[in-house]
Amino acid sequence: MTLQTIKTLSFLKTSKFWKESLLMTLGMFITAIAVYYFLVPSKLIIGTTSGLAIVVSDLLGAAGIPVKISICLTIINTFLLILAFYLIDGEFGVKTVYASLVLGPMMDLLEYIYPYSLLLVNPGQTSVMGDIWFDLICFVFLLSAAQAILFRINGSTGGLDIVAKIVSKYTHMEIGTAVAISGAVVSLTALSINPFRLVVIGIIGTWLNGIVIDYFTASLSKRKRVCIITLTPEPIRNYIINNLVRGCSIYDVKGGYAMEPHTEIQSLLTQSEFGNLMEFIKDNSINAFIVASNVSEVYGLWFSKSTKKEIKRNHTTK
Repeated sequence: MTLQTIKTLSFLKTSKFWKESLLMTLGMFITAIAVYYFLVPSKLIIGTTSGLAIVVSDLLGAAGIPVKISICLTIINTFLLILAFYLIDGEFGVKTVYASLVLGPMMDLLEYIYPYSLLLVNPGQTSVMGDIWFDLICFVFLLSAAQAILFRINGSTGGLDIVAKIVSKYTHMEIGTAVAISGAVVSLTALSINPFRLVVIGIIGTWLNGIVIDYFTASLSKRKRVCIITLTPEPIRNYIINNLVRGCSIYDVKGGYAMEPHTEIQSLLTQSEFGNLMEFIKDNSINAFIVASNVSEVYGLWFSKSTKKEIKRNHTTK
């Protein structure tokens, strides 16, 4: 048994994995809704394995071999997951395995509960919203929200995310470029079943998908970088360290106007923690000059909620 396999099996036993499984299930259910109700009826081929599954299903059907889209999707994702198991890290692989394998069954469940055909008003209509552009927008926003949820917990919806990871790892290509190339290739396969107009719409959808994912991902990861200049830093430092359980950096600075010495405190906080800090400063009438800006990515030591609770518990028992 390899070290990577041992680590993967150990991760499966943690409460963190099972808690995040609920988020993965939610994210994949949103994905299933997006694909089944907005992608399948219109046959829009966006740069995803869902789009590729539609192409394969149509081609097999034309050849006299009817295969459901959900089955094609499961087969494609299974093949990619075999590659991911050997070529990508364990945690990402395990989460992607789960996410990819539940998408097909979830689409079958939606078909059983409420088929999309019930939403098509006119005979021959292929758009749930009545306009293919509205279908595209609905699909992109739902899928991007689901992908952002999964990326947040080091997972993915599978499919082309795996391809992009592998390409990026072995060619040192930027992940964004790898995703764009993979998506464009899949979108172009639609030329075999769709008119050129729909192919162009699919490529536009692939581009929009990347933009909206970046927006949702940045929103979920957003932090506040706070800079506080004051003559009374100790109450603020104590509140950040002991109440918010966050770190901070302290600098001696000098005002450029009066050349008076001050203290500058810098810290990274969540939005709610920043609100609590501002309320504390206001309630205690602390004179301070405060500048706050948004930060979308944080690397290194960042306390999770469970870690913060543990630190507070240790402080209380001392």
